[in-house]
Amino acid sequence: MSERRRVAIVGLGVISCAGTGLDAFWQGLNSKPPEGERRVHDFDPLPYYNNPKEARRADRSQQLATATATMALADAGETALDPARCGVIYATGVGGLQTFEEQVIVHDRKGERRVSPFMVPMIMPNAPGAAISMKFGLQGPNETVTTACAASTHALGYATRLIQMGYADLIVSGGTESVMSPVGMAGFQNMTALSSSGHSMPFDKNRDGFMMTEGSATLVLEELSSAQERGATIYGEILGSGSNADAHHITAPAPGGMGAFRCMQLAIEDAGLTPDAIRSVNAHGTSTPLNDAAEAEALAKLFGEDGPPVTSTKGVTGHALGAAGALEATAVLLSFQHKEIPPTAGFQEADPDLPNFNLVHGSAQAWEPGPTLSNSFGFGGHNGSIVIAPVS
Repeated sequence: MSERRRVAIVGLGVISCAGTGLDAFWQGLNSKPPEGERRVHDFDPLPYYNNPKEARRADRSQQLATATATMALADAGETALDPARCGVIYATGVGGLQTFEEQVIVHDRKGERRVSPFMVPMIMPNAPGAAISMKFGLQGPNETVTTACAASTHALGYATRLIQMGYADLIVSGGTESVMSPVGMAGFQNMTALSSSGHSMPFDKNRDGFMMTEGSATLVLEELSSAQERGATIYGEILGSGSNADAHHITAPAPGGMGAFRCMQLAIEDAGLTPDAIRSVNAHGTSTPLNDAAEAEALAKLFGEDGPPVTSTKGVTGHALGAAGALEATAVLLSFQHKEIPPTAGFQEADPDLPNFNLVHGSAQAWEPGPTLSNSFGFGGHNGSIVIAPVS
């Protein structure tokens, strides 16, 4: 078997309640969390479409993905790569829920003939990835991952493997989510997943659920030597990934975080590293009682009390479900640039029932960038971890 190829990250685009664009997003991660709902209030899709009609025929989740993909590909710069070897591996947890809900109301109030003929392509989970491939003429693999909150971490891991194994030379990957519709919010609220206090407090004693958010992040992955030859800006590389299942419960994590523990092990092994080589962890850290407890136990088992610094950027961003992993991978890459790990916003009081680990809180922590583990664990027992590192 030939040596697997290295995979560089050469373009980034981000829209989040913490900020749109890399500079604003980084500033947001190091600021106080937004007050109230974690919506993106300043997003205008029109600059990313040929005309208003085209934009109206896309669900908001697709609009966000199209926008961040446009940003990321502009950031990556021109390539002479064969379009047939350039693909899209994209992610969402739910798909076009807002459009679906709107059209159900139209059907109920105005009748079946008034339901939009564009409803089906607007609600398809694969619509964002399809739109990106068509907009930019990317003719290689075009697949969508929908593994709940682990989706975009899984997408990045899968995209990396396709390039490593020589099936593609460049892949646009990431995730998008926008499910803050009335029924969507009610569903998550009634299953007691959302914070009743209106605060995201990862790993805090008083955590009581996550803050829902919307947003998108897109990363452009390219075979390393190709990126170097054309002088691309290289933010880092994906060394390896892990994926497994708890096989335990539709929403609750496996007791003791065993699934998360093994998933992190798999990612580190795939990267050709050992746990002591990991220099930081961007935790899944949703601010829910069970998930934070399971992840804390997994981190303690893997690294011990003197392990690497850990942060959860969801203290600021809230939880973007299928887009969360891509947002957090982007945060990791920006922490490489700035040589700082952003703090876990919302954390105030340690939970005596959780094992000790090195949580960054209060203020950003200076560090010398090195291999970083980014975790995403989703409903259904889906676990995903990737190892990202500066290019050496």
